Formats: sequence, structure tokens, C-alpha cells
Amino acid sequence: MSSIQRYHVGPRLSEIVVHNNTVYLAGQIAENLEADAKSQTVEVLGFIDKLLGEIGSDKQKILSVTIYLADMADYDAMNLAWSEWVPVGHTPCRATVEARLANPRYKVEMSVVAAL
Repeated sequence: MSSIQRYHVGPRLSEIVVHNNTVYLAGQIAENLEADAKSQTVEVLGFIDKLLGEIGSDKQKILSVTIYLADMADYDAMNLAWSEWVPVGHTPCRATVEARLANPRYKVEMSVVAAL
């Protein structure tokens, strides 16, 4: 039986869950809610780097990303930050959807699945 490791466990969610050498990150959002979509995306990608690094993974091991945008008008701005960040030759599967996020000031949220 394989074990499940949880990190940054809170009352509603864990920021990281590892099972069978697969890493699951909770949806990541920016802290600077006054920032534009590109800046919020840069911040979110930084959080993803940090969390993956904590457990010995990195962005080259990302398998899948779901990106939630509050407004599809921000798609190009988000993609500018994404394209500067994603490693060439290691692009993951990806889906981008427009969604009503938990706070109307969130412009982007990302959920990640990666290999350990």
C-alpha cells in the first residue's frame, strides 16, 4: 500500500499532496490582487516553482496544468508570462478555462500535477 504525504495542511486543503511519485498542487493564486493578469501569473508561477522545489520536483517535471482565468480577455497576458517561464521541450499538457474565481480580484489560478 502506497503512502500519501500532505504538506502545508490546512482546514480546507493541503497545498501539496504526493502519492505514487505524483505531485498534486492546490490551485495557486497571486497575493497581489491589485496586479494585472501578467503580473499575477508571474507570481503564481513563482509559487509553483517554490512548492515543487520543496518536495524535490521542478517545472520540467510538470505533467499537466489547468489554468483558470476570470476573464478570457487576459489570455494573451497570461500566455506572455507562461511563455517566459515554461521550459522549452518540457511543456506540459494544459487546459485554460474561463471561470468565476473565489475572489473577484483573482485574475488567474493554476492547478498542477507533476512527477516527483
